[in-house]
Amino acid sequence: TWYPSNILGSTTKAVMPLCAGVAFGSVLANNTPTSAASENVTHIFGVPGEENLDLLEALRDSPITLVVTHHEQGAGFMAATHGRLTGRAGVCLSTLGPGATNLVTPVACAQLGGMPMLMISGQKPIKSSKQARFQIINAVDMLGPLTKWTHQIQSGASVAVCVREAFRLAEQERPGAVHLELPEDVAREDAEGPVIPASTTRRPIAEAQAVRRGIELIEHARRPLIVVGAAANRKRSCEMLLRLVEHTGIPVVSTQVGKGVLDERNPHYVGAASLSEGDFVHRALEAADTIINVGHDVVEKPPFFMRHGGRTVIHVNYFSTHVDAVYFPQAELIGDIANTLWQLAEGLTPQPHWDFGFAETVRLAIAAHVAESAADDRFPLAPARLVHAVRQAVPEDGIVALDNGLYKLWFARNYPAFAPNTLLLDNALASMGAGLPSAMAAALLHPDRKVVAVCGDGGFMMNSQELETAMRLKLDLTVLILRDDAYGMIKWKQRMLHLGDFGLDFGNPDFVAYANAYGARGHRLEDADGLTDLLATCLAEGGVQVIDCPIDYADDVRIFGEDLPRRAADLALDG
Repeated sequence: TWYPSNILGSTTKAVMPLCAGVAFGSVLANNTPTSAASENVTHIFGVPGEENLDLLEALRDSPITLVVTHHEQGAGFMAATHGRLTGRAGVCLSTLGPGATNLVTPVACAQLGGMPMLMISGQKPIKSSKQARFQIINAVDMLGPLTKWTHQIQSGASVAVCVREAFRLAEQERPGAVHLELPEDVAREDAEGPVIPASTTRRPIAEAQAVRRGIELIEHARRPLIVVGAAANRKRSCEMLLRLVEHTGIPVVSTQVGKGVLDERNPHYVGAASLSEGDFVHRALEAADTIINVGHDVVEKPPFFMRHGGRTVIHVNYFSTHVDAVYFPQAELIGDIANTLWQLAEGLTPQPHWDFGFAETVRLAIAAHVAESAADDRFPLAPARLVHAVRQAVPEDGIVALDNGLYKLWFARNYPAFAPNTLLLDNALASMGAGLPSAMAAALLHPDRKVVAVCGDGGFMMNSQELETAMRLKLDLTVLILRDDAYGMIKWKQRMLHLGDFGLDFGNPDFVAYANAYGARGHRLEDADGLTDLLATCLAEGGVQVIDCPIDYADDVRIFGEDLPRRAADLALDG
């Protein structure tokens, strides 16, 4: 018999059979009598309820840090980001009913974004109930379409098996969200039996014959191009990608979530595909005759569209592709991505007929455009100037976590990422309200690195109450609020369609006073030249710093709607 909370990771002194709720916590925390099968959870984020009290008790003397948030959404986004940054499932906790429904958005964010996450929700007693259906919804059925697996634990004896299976599914490729419901009466049952140890696994590698076919297609190409997507970022394929690029000289384009897999200062890096089409980088994609698509994830906006009779596409991923009208690769190399890249590097011979001039032309055009736009000194700030200032102030290993808004396109295009997961953006669910909690999780995991949250005013206010959580955790975190008093992304789309402004404006509090009310330090930017120095000062001082930064999206309709496509089309890419 073991003290049930030991599955997750608590320190307990068990002398008799104890309840399944405590067992659940113990399996997570590596404190079983044998310590044979711990999931080594370090943090649980959430808003507990009365149905969670047995599990909560397991955490009282546990090495797990319980991070109590003000809203389940904040907890879920923190857990998802924990999974994204560590590769281990982040854990979030809620009660039944409204607590569970409040976690639906971050669960969907983790599932679409390939972030391993375990959601634990409570439930009323299932074997006898004296409260009819008060607060009861079928959370298991609700979360079925949004998770890899959802399950109600119906016996204390099954806790260890259920927890091990949940973590296995959450973390295996493609990672995502799982859910366990622990009813109140089951949590009180005695729990017995062995803990299930995690098995050691290695991912399969691509078949040699398939790799040889890929090598033949690349060597016969005239203008090969590598595109790096989300899956290549998850399992840290940067070393093998760099080896392939340095050996062959093949240029590289990334998707938004693929940013940072290759250090973007590398001369072979062209740019990121932040728009659906029409930007500079799409000219390189159009000119390439063979694309090595590494880590393609169907949930991201496609960086290019295939057409019959056009370019050859080689799919390099852990799993086979989902064929649709715009993506139907001619070759697939299925297996561990890093190993496949290594096999390609070992087998490819650089060819004298390869032509990379098209990529260099685009790379130089992007560099000139970025330099030109970074010099814009208008105030309120132009987005490109903002991105330039953030890159100047944030150290090479610093982490920038973005909420979702129009500025995200500018960061994807103009912000060079030097390492994986140093620019955290969501190109899958793209939910507003995630930026501040994501940055908090990054600061919690990496207290030695500088962390900046970049949030539109709309997204910031959706979870702004978590400033108190950040203060309570004593995080070093700078929050940059981009204020335009509107839902700017939607207003941009509205203007692109030549519709009059309507329904997208709102008011804001005094953000400096708001930050100060939480005990943070608030700042108000007064001119375009001051942002880099103000950011540097905030990062140096530490603590929770909040900057009110007015931003002007007025020119984005002209730039994205007319200027960039026209200038990109003017590039001379001789065939």
